[in-house]
Amino acid sequence: MLAEVSTTGRRLRRPELDALRELGERAAESGQGLRELVGRYLGATHQAWSTLPGVVTAGGAAEIRRVGDAVLAAAEAAVSALGEGHERAQRLLARREEAARREFVDDLLYGRSDPGLLAERAERFGLRLGRAHAVAVAVAHDKEAYEDLQPVVRRIERELTGRFGERDVLLSTKDGRLVCLAPGDEGGVFDAFADLAQRPGPGYRPARRVAVGRAHSGPGGIVRSYEEALSALDLAERLRLRPPVLHAAQLLVFPVLMRDRGAMADLVRTVLGPLAQARGGAGPLLETIAVHAQAGYVNAEAARRLGLGVRTLTYRLERIRALTGYDPGDALHRYTLETAALGARLLGWPEQPL
Repeated sequence: MLAEVSTTGRRLRRPELDALRELGERAAESGQGLRELVGRYLGATHQAWSTLPGVVTAGGAAEIRRVGDAVLAAAEAAVSALGEGHERAQRLLARREEAARREFVDDLLYGRSDPGLLAERAERFGLRLGRAHAVAVAVAHDKEAYEDLQPVVRRIERELTGRFGERDVLLSTKDGRLVCLAPGDEGGVFDAFADLAQRPGPGYRPARRVAVGRAHSGPGGIVRSYEEALSALDLAERLRLRPPVLHAAQLLVFPVLMRDRGAMADLVRTVLGPLAQARGGAGPLLETIAVHAQAGYVNAEAARRLGLGVRTLTYRLERIRALTGYDPGDALHRYTLETAALGARLLGWPEQPL
């Protein structure tokens, strides 16, 4: 092809470019890198230069320049076609890999596959399911979702694998959330994941919240850890918890509180039900109880968080005592009010009837 170009000066034809694209695809599929492929092609072009008919018969500097321009133009077009085919194959391979990873993650997080087969597939992704693993989940801001090919996801993955290697660390997306799976004794992985999700770098929006499940053994343990992380995220929303990073191990009291839903509903109804008689309904006073507890029962701090004056907060606390009969200044009454307020948020009261 170069011999003909050197004598005629023609451009490469479409069938020739298509053949070069196919060559680039085959090279990618056989594991050759693009740099290696281009280097070999340009090396062959350079080697052939002195034997090309157009060069051999050139009769002066102007003729050599004309032949050189034609050969370089052909080389440029050929390299572009090779690169296009190589990149096309790489994109296809990446899509296949992502599809396989997504299917594996789905089966892993929902326990829908035979444990033996799951363990075999896990080896492909560098996981040893015999170890105890934990799952961390990051959620984006409202109306946003994480996707496999997003630059921010790729950046977090590069940072994690760069620090901890690819063995036993898996990053993927599921239902718009970012999921990180790692051995339970590798706490540094989850700290780094949470930090990267919260501070992904310039141009990327941070995660709204990260939750980490507890470590459990076997494939079933991974499902359990994932469910714990999701439950922690749900609790954070319902209870309006402030920390951006939550650990399921620190929230075990809430499943205990909700184990007897009927008893919790009775507590909320009995202790907080009278707040519905207040002007504006129970909502403002319920929020006062919750924020007062979060502020360590320091009136000035609670007033600041609520955007109120201390005098207004004191009035609200008096109304709570008068309506419920429970005094926020008494330790036992305070615990009862705080527990009932947590239960109210877990049950969605007063928005949802008990």
